[in-house]
Order: sequence, then structure tokens, then C-alpha cells
Amino acid sequence: MLLDVLLKRDPWATEAALLLDAIHRGVARGLVSAHAITTIHYIVERAAGRAAARTAVSDILDVLDVVSLDASDFQRALSLGLADYEDAVQVAAGLKAGADYLVSRDAKHFRSAPMRIHAPGELLAILAPRHRPS
Repeated sequence: MLLDVLLKRDPWATEAALLLDAIHRGVARGLVSAHAITTIHYIVERAAGRAAARTAVSDILDVLDVVSLDASDFQRALSLGLADYEDAVQVAAGLKAGADYLVSRDAKHFRSAPMRIHAPGELLAILAPRHRPS
């Protein structure tokens, strides 16, 4: 989701940006795992340059809370049984933080995850009824 926005990946960037905006407005709390920050910097730097990567990381840190991970979280990720270890670490971070949802447009990668997975647009639809003006 974050890379969709940062790299302007259409057609997914629009819904992801709307979700980040909702988080920024306090509609929901947004989290990112600590290890993802360096990965995001690397990918954005390769695609758009060092200045864009620094801005991307700064913007992420302004909007999302960082979930610190330790050895037990990486061990937990190994025990989750997901095919992709990176995905499993994301789930472990979400579980550690008590997150209600993990946001991904590729939910099939998380089939056996012990938490709910939603695409950005799906999560926006879930959040909308909770935050309508009275």
C-alpha cells in the first residue's frame, strides 16, 4: 500500500492515498513495522532518487506509528506458516501492536494469517460508517 502511493502505482495509489489521508486525519491509527522503513527507502531511492526516498520516509514517520521488532517477533513470524517470510514479519508486527487489520491489496498471500487482511478500499469502506458526522 505505501509503495503504491509513494511510487504512484495506478490504479492502486488513489485508494491507498485516501486511506493514508484518513489515518492522518485520525480516523484510524496506522502502523508500519520498523524493518519496512529501510526497505521502503531502498525501493523508493532506486525508483525515484535519494531525495524522494528521504521525503517518503519522513512522510511515513509523520503519519504512521512504527512497530519495533525484536528477536521474538521474527521467531513468531517463522511460526506463522506463511509462504513469504516478509509477509509473516508484517503479520507478526501487526499482532504485536494489537492491530485490527493488515492492509494489503494481495490478501491471498496472507490466507493463513491470524488477522484480518483488507485492501485499502475495503478498509475505507469499513471505517466510513464509524466516522460519519452525527
